[in-house]
Amino acid sequence: MNEYNIQTTSPSQDGKIKFRLAGYPRKHNEGRVEVFYNGEWGTICDDDFTLANAHVLCHHLGFVEALSWSHSAKYGPGTGKIWLDNVMCGGSENSIEKCVSRGWGNSDCTHQEDAGVVCKDERLPGFADSNIIESQVRLKGGAKTGEGRVEVLKESEWGTVCDDHWNLQSASVVCRELGFGTAKEALTGAKMGQGMGPIYMNEVQCRGDEKSLWDCPHKNITAKDCKHMEDASVICNIPYMGFEKSIRLTGGRTRLEGRVELLLSTGSGVRDWGLVCGDGWTSREAMVVCRQLGLGHASSGLRETWYWDSSNVTEMVLSGVKCKGDEMTLTDCQHHSVVSCKRAGAQFSAGVICSDTASDLVLNAPLVEQTVYIEDRPLHLLYCAAEENCLAKSAAQANWPYGHRRLLRFSSVIHNIGKADFRPRLGRHSWVWHECHRHYHSMDIFTYYDLLSLNGTKVADGHKASFCLEDTECHEGVSKQYECANFGEQGITVGCWDLYRHDIDCQWIDITDVKPGNYILQVIINPNFEVAESDFTNNAMRCYCKYDGNRVWLHKCHLGETGCCSLGLSDLPGSIKQLMGMK
Repeated sequence: MNEYNIQTTSPSQDGKIKFRLAGYPRKHNEGRVEVFYNGEWGTICDDDFTLANAHVLCHHLGFVEALSWSHSAKYGPGTGKIWLDNVMCGGSENSIEKCVSRGWGNSDCTHQEDAGVVCKDERLPGFADSNIIESQVRLKGGAKTGEGRVEVLKESEWGTVCDDHWNLQSASVVCRELGFGTAKEALTGAKMGQGMGPIYMNEVQCRGDEKSLWDCPHKNITAKDCKHMEDASVICNIPYMGFEKSIRLTGGRTRLEGRVELLLSTGSGVRDWGLVCGDGWTSREAMVVCRQLGLGHASSGLRETWYWDSSNVTEMVLSGVKCKGDEMTLTDCQHHSVVSCKRAGAQFSAGVICSDTASDLVLNAPLVEQTVYIEDRPLHLLYCAAEENCLAKSAAQANWPYGHRRLLRFSSVIHNIGKADFRPRLGRHSWVWHECHRHYHSMDIFTYYDLLSLNGTKVADGHKASFCLEDTECHEGVSKQYECANFGEQGITVGCWDLYRHDIDCQWIDITDVKPGNYILQVIINPNFEVAESDFTNNAMRCYCKYDGNRVWLHKCHLGETGCCSLGLSDLPGSIKQLMGMK
């Protein structure tokens, strides 16, 4: 080791040091450590690196502690400066600047020595995410890791990139920004599905060495320049990981379907094939299996596979599997530490059907905000709604047919921006006829409507059975295929949307028992993942909601992850706090 002067790292000139985790393959709580100092991102060398260093860095990133660290660029070599070398922390420092090191930018390392950390997946209470720099670019709609429609972030809203002049150089900037290698393909013509919302960039012309797509020369968009049918996509070069070697499908009619079998170590340490319990298995788990096998998107996740009983494998080796949908392997998903399966027979093991394409439903969030209102609806008009469980439980004790229920009503438009039609899982022979409204229900629950307190507690809810999935309108050049009339086929065609007007039954939340206050309105499409989609992260919409007992206001309606997140007062923008009467 060369001689060097040990010193305490001096503060940055602007006082702002930022940290992020990067590289591939990795989960959200691990990766190559990158530091933003004096306007430039760089890495940390692994010389003298210890778990104590990792603890300090994980605290910077908002995690409670470090589990381990890695050397020799495990998550791939970074680029730019190597900001710190020979870092030596005690573990209790509140900043990496308090640790001993060579000083900023003084290093004899190469990027083959970049350090990484694995943080415990538990957040520090009250930690503000401002010190974690989210990527300004993401890929959506792709079946495999490292591919998808390019979306960029601007002023907290994601938008797409027009494909004029789109080429491998620009695509490679996107891939490297996301921690992958160069681009394998630069795709045009919305090959990974059409996006929603703004189109931010056109005629992007990167040299290829830019650190962000935003750094590349480009034109801003006007409405006449581009349509979403011109959204740009990429396929990145990624390292071969061999994930498909530990999973297989058996018994299916084609290679795209079958019973899921995993190669796992048994108690004696011998690796052998076993089954996955079908309890709670959904299309989200299926999409991880199909991705791991390199077979595209999921078409179905099956809880029974007795009809695919062609294997002599009978032992359940995994149960309680619950995936977010973006994991690279099935064992990365949450699962039981000890196998526990209510229906233990092989016929109840999980199966999948994979497909080259999948649907992708997205709610038009601004429309909800524009159409919301309150109606006091007389009980004598609500008999059918009560029969379909569209009212709060207290309605059962009401003095029918006298009185009314207070309803929070709004319109919703649901677009299919995927590459396959959205169809009910069950065929029409299984649909249920409802005499009162005189229509068929093709799905038990199509949408959840929830009113939440600011800490995420549900205070009122509603639901909509898919009584009529049809093409209300379509983009130019796309023909309607689905219509509910006369027992017609139900679904939403790619490039079409289904309108649920504010004035139809059950298009509401019953807020009769809700007190005035500040709330969050949440709408989740396909909440039980009953039908496979290419992306479930855009199935939820949330709005800030103020209710004064007579009127209601919705603001900042936006798409987000499915499932409820705790949103505290600190999460509200200042303008919203002012509107809600908060200081």
